[in-house]
Amino acid sequence: MPDTSHFDSSDLAHIRHWIFDLDNTLYRADAKFFGQIDTKITNYISRYLALHATEAHALQKSYLAEYGTSLSGLMAVHGMDPAEFLDYVHDVDLTVLKPDPDLRKHIEALPGKKWIFTNGSRGHARNIAGHLNLWDLFDGSFGIEDADYIPKPKRSPFIKFCDVFDIDPKQAIFFEDSVRNLEVPKHMGMKTALVTSDEDWGDEPEITRPAGSTTRADWVDYTINDLTGWLGNLTV
Repeated sequence: MPDTSHFDSSDLAHIRHWIFDLDNTLYRADAKFFGQIDTKITNYISRYLALHATEAHALQKSYLAEYGTSLSGLMAVHGMDPAEFLDYVHDVDLTVLKPDPDLRKHIEALPGKKWIFTNGSRGHARNIAGHLNLWDLFDGSFGIEDADYIPKPKRSPFIKFCDVFDIDPKQAIFFEDSVRNLEVPKHMGMKTALVTSDEDWGDEPEITRPAGSTTRADWVDYTINDLTGWLGNLTV
């Protein structure tokens, strides 16, 4: 599994579609931004189901592991309407996220089209990428609404994503911080890049935990601890 420091750019000469997850991918996990969303999900579940915060947090992580997102579990088990949930959990303070001019430069230089594919909402993608001064670089974004609220890692949202944007998986690479979300795109023919961090995710269920530097899987082509540096080393 190649890492940032040694890879052959010629292996990516055929890539025409550069697909990026959003949270903990287009910004570094050590920004500690996603914790705001995580806390708001717990608070929403606590209020919606009249649970103590500890019970709500446990249920949140259980649904995340079983259904792909906490939202999907709440919809499947409790028939919850997703709109209010998404508006609430994505109403967060963006000031902890700092634009990275080098990341912008390297994404802009990529040949072909660039896409955002997130389990968050379209509005969340626009807000985050806009705040990071990256939004205008992307040819389109695909949120959980576009996937009919069926999240990665399930196969159907990947199929729909490729159909909507007319993407040949064999000409695409997917950047993602969740190792389980890369298995389907790999089997579809995409190159896969796992964006890791050194954050302590010990309180997360192992199956849903964002990737650390020791995360390994047969379906991962590249392991990247520094997305900006890795893209800067490309000569495609």
